[in-house]
Amino acid sequence: MIVIGLTGGIGMGKSTVARMFAAYGIPAFNADEAVHRLQGPNGVALPALARAFPGVVAGGVLDRARLREMVLKDDAAMRRLERIMHPLVHREEATFRACAFRTQRRAVLLDIPLLFETGAERRAHVTVTVSAARDVQIARVTRRGLPEGEIKAIIARQMPDAEKRRRADYVIPTGLSKFETRRHVCRLIGRLCL
Repeated sequence: MIVIGLTGGIGMGKSTVARMFAAYGIPAFNADEAVHRLQGPNGVALPALARAFPGVVAGGVLDRARLREMVLKDDAAMRRLERIMHPLVHREEATFRACAFRTQRRAVLLDIPLLFETGAERRAHVTVTVSAARDVQIARVTRRGLPEGEIKAIIARQMPDAEKRRRADYVIPTGLSKFETRRHVCRLIGRLCL
């Protein structure tokens, strides 16, 4: 089973590209979705988050905006959050991979924004970065409802796009058109003989 590691900064088009791979029968593990499940109402991560960040959990519900505010400007708080979340997400990924292996999938996609930052690229046979111009990236995330200042703070905490592109085996541009992005995905699937 070929493991494809997919990464890219916020708003770069990872989910769109993952759906394109899925159209070819390649299932994806989405680390962001795993985080949302783990941090969802009565989620597995909530007790540890409540202990590490007093006041962010009330009635079994996480105040995501408050947590984000606490960690974006505080490196120690961000490291505390990562020490809680990364092992839980990795466990979810391992379950996904085991299921894919048992069902004899020819390939899987690991959609992990922090692929290189967490060393997750070592669990992939090939790495792919999605990339778009910064103004396209910011416009996409703005449509999600985040203020521009918060978006820029998130981008500043992430590995620069140029570094992700340098480290990746393949780069898929996502800032032109979906047709162009799909063409790159199709070409990559051909190169990987999938």
